[in-house]
Amino acid sequence: MVRNPLTEEQRDRGRALGQVLRAARGPRSAAAVAHEAGLSLDTLRKIERGAIAAPAFFTVAALARVLGLDLVALARDLMPDESADGQTPLAG
Repeated sequence: MVRNPLTEEQRDRGRALGQVLRAARGPRSAAAVAHEAGLSLDTLRKIERGAIAAPAFFTVAALARVLGLDLVALARDLMPDESADGQTPLAG
């Protein structure tokens, strides 16, 4: 299966996700958060810097759980609104 390249908007959203996760991690070490979420440290670092711009849903869900973030609010904050691109965000 061939994946379509990400758009600049999707890459920007990935970087924004990384910033939110890094801020939510606060003083906790990346290694501790990665371990608790069941991820490799390398994967967490790539997500935090936006190198993985579209991480898998369950990866984001695990990080949100570990960091005490509301997954619905996180999605709402990072998804474009329907007026911007004509698409309706997923209902929760």
